[in-house]
Amino acid sequence: MSNKPTIAAISVPFDLGAGRRGASKGPKAILQAGLLRGLQQMNITVNHVADIRLPDDKATPLATEVDKTNLNYLAEVIEVNSLLAEQISQVVEEGRFPLVLGGDHSIAIGTLAGLSEHYKNLGVIWIDAHSDLNTADTSPSGNIHGMSLAISLGMGHPLLTSIKGSHAKVKPENIVLIGSRSLDEGEKNYIRSMGIKCYTMYDIDRKGMAYIMQEAIAYISGKTDGVHVSFDVDSLDPIEAPGTGTIVKGGLHFREAHLAVEMLHEAGIVTSAEFVEVNPLLDDNNKTSQLAVGLISSLLGKQIL
Repeated sequence: MSNKPTIAAISVPFDLGAGRRGASKGPKAILQAGLLRGLQQMNITVNHVADIRLPDDKATPLATEVDKTNLNYLAEVIEVNSLLAEQISQVVEEGRFPLVLGGDHSIAIGTLAGLSEHYKNLGVIWIDAHSDLNTADTSPSGNIHGMSLAISLGMGHPLLTSIKGSHAKVKPENIVLIGSRSLDEGEKNYIRSMGIKCYTMYDIDRKGMAYIMQEAIAYISGKTDGVHVSFDVDSLDPIEAPGTGTIVKGGLHFREAHLAVEMLHEAGIVTSAEFVEVNPLLDDNNKTSQLAVGLISSLLGKQIL
């Protein structure tokens, strides 16, 4: 990431990948909490380039193609992610830094698909309480926001894995999971068998965030030609970020989260980012949207002094 990238902000007001409604209002809440104004005060050029949403009639042409599966809202997830992938690819083509505002975490499918057109060895830093490595076979809920990383690795429904081509969009060895604390059995087995680098909350408690981030940055920067940060606000403890749909106690503290993104900025390796799962319907006085604005600003170079 150059010191002052030109930012293309892309809102994705979509929440049908999640079990609870409300994350579709996340992008607007983040923007209303002062994101664009704050970035402009940092002398960062930022344009809000797109609002990726389903057509109002919701009659997606894919609806008839989709088999009956336990994947909730499959046609809609395919549609919105296909639109997002196109937009992401165009923004990268223009030499701008894509900043995606979600929405639920199923939108990472489209983000990573669009990025994969431009990076042969895309690195992904996935900061999340969950690993989102479920498939239709292992998912307890059928909600696709818990499958987005698996789909990007080429596992899942072919209509999802084939957005922007049927190749895997990211390799297991190019992924770092940070802040994991709620993993299903199938996900644990997959992380172990594929050797995915995973720093759980136990690791962060034991070694400290500064050590973890140094290690993660060293691990990913040598082998990748771009690094995407996918930040789910449920990685934070619910005391810090109450406005999200799948809260799990024992998450990152405010300063740990800021330190993680500050160190990523300092490393100069980040080429795109998304912030997801802000749900204003569950929030306390816009606390979570304001937190998201602060974290985005830190990732893009805001410093205490």
